[in-house]
Amino acid sequence: MRKNSIKNTRVNAEVQRELSNILRGGIKDPRVAPMTSVVAVEVAQDLKTCKAYISVLGDEKSQQDTLKGLTSAEGYIRRELARSINMRNTPEIRFILDQSIEYGVNISRKIDEVTGDSNKGVDDQND
Repeated sequence: MRKNSIKNTRVNAEVQRELSNILRGGIKDPRVAPMTSVVAVEVAQDLKTCKAYISVLGDEKSQQDTLKGLTSAEGYIRRELARSINMRNTPEIRFILDQSIEYGVNISRKIDEVTGDSNKGVDDQND
């Protein structure tokens, strides 16, 4: 796997920023959840394809509905991206559901449960 060049890193950041703006203000599809964010973007070296990792706050059904809504609105999103970013090629966007935030919250909750239980045991011993 190749290391990202400075140019590719800048392109990734710019595409991520513009995709976030488009999702925030331009999508009228009711399937797309209002709490949808673009976590990361990977644009290929040849600028032909792009993987957009999105995170959706909600249950499994709202995540799948948002993914379907974004996939159906891909043409509109790509056109708006071409309008806002001056690139030789506008990449074909593939949306991927990112579970890392949800996973992190879940792990944090489990850690709190374990530390909460162990603190109760220490408090009982001190009394």
